[in-house]
Amino acid sequence: MLGFGKLQVLESKIDIYEDLSKEMLDKLERAVTTISENSNKIAVVLERHENRLDESDKSDQLIIKMIEELRTENRRDHQKTSDRIDKIQRKVDQNQKFVIGVSAVLATLVTVLQVIPPIAKLLTGASNSAIVSEGNVSLNESLRRSVHQSNSFST
Repeated sequence: MLGFGKLQVLESKIDIYEDLSKEMLDKLERAVTTISENSNKIAVVLERHENRLDESDKSDQLIIKMIEELRTENRRDHQKTSDRIDKIQRKVDQNQKFVIGVSAVLATLVTVLQVIPPIAKLLTGASNSAIVSEGNVSLNESLRRSVHQSNSFST
């Protein structure tokens, strides 16, 4: 009986080990399944993240392209504005020369017109005329004296 009892103990221990092995295999299979599911989930997340990075790169490239286009357009507009300012500046310079010329001519005319009357008066001399009437001899005499006195002061 001693051999048979040991055999039963061994069989019971083997049964226990088989049960434990089955439980451990089940746990391992569940763990592997969970790890596999998590791995798949991580792969999906990584794929989405990768897609987002690609989209971000595309949008970054579009933004850079738009900035370059704006820079080019800004330079073109700046050049046009600069050309227009230069053109206006040339016109202002021409108008300024014209205004200076016209002002000089007007100043000369005003000066000449102010100088001519005194010179003309000096060259032509003053002529005094008197009308003598028979009825008003005393009035005419006073006029004659005033003319005579003005002529003597001017010489």
